[in-house]
Amino acid sequence: MQKTNEIDELIKIISKLPGLGPKSAKRIVLKLINNKDELVKPMAKALADVYKNISRCKICGILKPSSVECSFSNCQIVEKKYDKICAVENISDQWSIESSSIFKGYFHILGGTISSVGSKKDDLLINSLVERIKKDKIEEVILATSATVEGQTTAYYIQDSLKNLKVKISKLAQGLPVGGEIESLDDGTLYSAFKFRSDVKTNSD
Repeated sequence: MQKTNEIDELIKIISKLPGLGPKSAKRIVLKLINNKDELVKPMAKALADVYKNISRCKICGILKPSSVECSFSNCQIVEKKYDKICAVENISDQWSIESSSIFKGYFHILGGTISSVGSKKDDLLINSLVERIKKDKIEEVILATSATVEGQTTAYYIQDSLKNLKVKISKLAQGLPVGGEIESLDDGTLYSAFKFRSDVKTNSD
């Protein structure tokens, strides 16, 4: 099959997805092309629907329908009151922790990490985290960032941002390997990391 500009562009786009390179992207594109009606058509519709109807909450960072306020008992529409909030890097981290049923509380999705050179601070939802802690009377903030340089840099920056608040700050402990990312951990490892989390700072005055 002779490649066209459209195919090259699609391969380039798909190769940007996590865990995929040019070779994997080529195989996926060929599979799509050979199954247009079964895959391409419904996928195109699903992607268009997501683009149009799903957005990220500007306060807590979770995915929500664009036409309504944030629900999921997490942010603007809250059914249950919690005194804990778990700060994670990405939505995939939230999903991993939720599926393991090891945490009962609010989630706050930062939207990434601060790089080791100090960039992207303004892009993360750290200021809104501070406001949520004040508004919802949070007693404990769990920093569930990855055990990478970027993840730990982000955790330290959040600690500094919360230094004037009377709130307990803890971080995931045993079971989280150095360089490990939250979304790649199994339920047992996540359970251990949450259960044996350690205090970072407690303001008592």
